[in-house]
Amino acid sequence: MKLKYTGKTKDVYELQDGNYLLQFKDDVTGVDGVFDPGANTVGLTIEGAGRAGLKLTKYFFELLNEREIPTHYIDADIDQATMTVKPAEVFGSGLEVICRYRAVGSFLRRYGLYAEEGQALDAFVEVTLKDDGREDPPISEDALDMLGILSKEEYQVLKKLTQQISGIVKDELAKKGIELYDIKFEFGRTGDDRQIVLIDEISGGNMRAYKDGEYIEPLELEKMFL
Repeated sequence: MKLKYTGKTKDVYELQDGNYLLQFKDDVTGVDGVFDPGANTVGLTIEGAGRAGLKLTKYFFELLNEREIPTHYIDADIDQATMTVKPAEVFGSGLEVICRYRAVGSFLRRYGLYAEEGQALDAFVEVTLKDDGREDPPISEDALDMLGILSKEEYQVLKKLTQQISGIVKDELAKKGIELYDIKFEFGRTGDDRQIVLIDEISGGNMRAYKDGEYIEPLELEKMFL
């Protein structure tokens, strides 16, 4: 195994067969010791967060694969907190795609002049650049196309996949009486045909979920859901 990338919440290794191994860590994003899925810094370390995140990720990726929604997932080892995936090329230096069902977090900070906290949103899709130095700025479809990061046709695929996958996660959580407020994804291109696929993870660390109006911490979400 060859270490390719050290990330905030996971490390990436290249395997001899050309696939990749993701090693999930117990670090989660946040600010001043408070978890925030939208933050671009590691805010705290929660024991067991890596395995908890992988359990949810394994559940959702296997569900998506069953429904023939394209992902990079191959398999996962919960005990080792690792996931084996197909190689994928990210867009530019990486994009984060958020689907929002309620106005909270950075959406509310930006649009609070017009939006009320917790206001219902209709699966609003937002794309941000992975750029810590510039605090992950939001970017429009036109700008993505003009800067050569993503074509307009690819953007439509990305948006459709985001809303489709978010809807599946939302419906699954709702079966346990949990409401999804927002969720963050990453996508990449894979194979000779450069198909757009979901990459990275689907875990409590990537979403805001509430039950009876109370926010659910990532580890608690995994326990409640699984």
